[in-house]
Amino acid sequence: MYNHSPAMTGKELLFAALRHEPLPATPWVPFAGVHAGSLKGYTASQVLTDKAKLLESLLEVNRQYDPDGQPVVFDLQIEAEILGCELVWADKAPPSVASHPLAQKAEVPTRLPEKTDGRLPMVLDTMRAMKSQVGEHTALYGLVTGPFTLASHLRGTEIFMDMFDRKEYVNDLLTFCTTFAMRVADIYHEAGMDVLAVVDPLVSQISPKHFTQFLSGEFTRLFSHIRSLGAFSSFFVCGDATKNIEVMCLTAPDCIAVDENINLVNAKQITDRYNITIEGNIPLTTRMLFGTQQDNMKYILDLVDSLAPQGSVPQNLIISPGCDMPYDIPVENVVGAMQAIRDPETARLMVASYKAEALDLDAVVLPDYKSLKRPLMEVFTLDSATCPACGYMMNAARRACEELAGQVDMVEYKITQPENVARLVKMGIKNLPSILINGELKFSSLIPSNRELVEEIKKHYYSSSHK
Repeated sequence: MYNHSPAMTGKELLFAALRHEPLPATPWVPFAGVHAGSLKGYTASQVLTDKAKLLESLLEVNRQYDPDGQPVVFDLQIEAEILGCELVWADKAPPSVASHPLAQKAEVPTRLPEKTDGRLPMVLDTMRAMKSQVGEHTALYGLVTGPFTLASHLRGTEIFMDMFDRKEYVNDLLTFCTTFAMRVADIYHEAGMDVLAVVDPLVSQISPKHFTQFLSGEFTRLFSHIRSLGAFSSFFVCGDATKNIEVMCLTAPDCIAVDENINLVNAKQITDRYNITIEGNIPLTTRMLFGTQQDNMKYILDLVDSLAPQGSVPQNLIISPGCDMPYDIPVENVVGAMQAIRDPETARLMVASYKAEALDLDAVVLPDYKSLKRPLMEVFTLDSATCPACGYMMNAARRACEELAGQVDMVEYKITQPENVARLVKMGIKNLPSILINGELKFSSLIPSNRELVEEIKKHYYSSSHK
């Protein structure tokens, strides 16, 4: 099925991309986390707690989607759970963090992970089994929760105020979280993981100035450590991290992985300057979840054509979904993406006369913002239950609602629902997560402090007819 030398395995192709060597074809990495369970009829909580069900599901992903690289577990709460965060479980999504042990106390933990902690025994057993069964031809990814997201799990939304008011504390907490991540990387590498991907979605929610001030040194230390292990590294960020791509490059990972919020063509111009591979960024909902097989084929072909002349292979590129694939993505859509990567010429014939079905924007009824009794805060998310950045944006919105009890209304629009995709397009929202107040975009891919959000809401309240 490969359109490169039959003597080259998918694993070797992926390694060539991460070594920045000439590529005969484009590598393919489907981020099938909880979606893996759907292939065998298991819930998300089953595959994230039962090693037999997880292994069975991962092997089915390997069989159906023919990946060059494959994550073993996509769950950014494993480390948080070890450190005392309570989790809320779901049938079709990874668990979410429900409590923050450091929310009321600005302390720095000291305890580093052991192989026997939490769900690590299950994860490590599955990693070793995958290495034994598919490791010769598939590169395996071990996903490590990044230091900023881990610190946010521990501290909650207070971390964003701490960056202004408790800078020394933030530095100390991030140093601990980086050391914790290094230890997890050691454990995963020992279990056979080829690529150690540091997944830190909340990086998109801070400015380049704050990244440089608090995170540059920590990520540089982390990627240097991974390099010393003899493993490849990937810096995985979600949301609109456009402003941070260059400062991320300066931390020297082998790869930067981005989602659909990023213009991959523009971002690749930056990563190419630093000779860093870029990975991404098939849209999770508009193409993979709600689109057709041909939609997914066409997206891949258009992406490849935008990065290299037709008929040639883009270099320093890995194609993957923008993040963890939603549970209910139709199998045929993932297969379509794979086919477009493996056999682009045949895929071109299949989509030559295809036109995607237009969204019914007329069916979306917007509020009459001028006649509202109270300010309306609309929070657009991928899904606050599954996307960490979206979850923290929703937490900020909830805190503001609690403080302004009875003075503001709030609604979340998850674009995992088709009608909300149309709403997103009709309102011209480009990036997620975002907060609008009375129909005006106020915060996009930047989580506001409680003070900022409350003050912005009050502006609308006091300028209304009820002032």
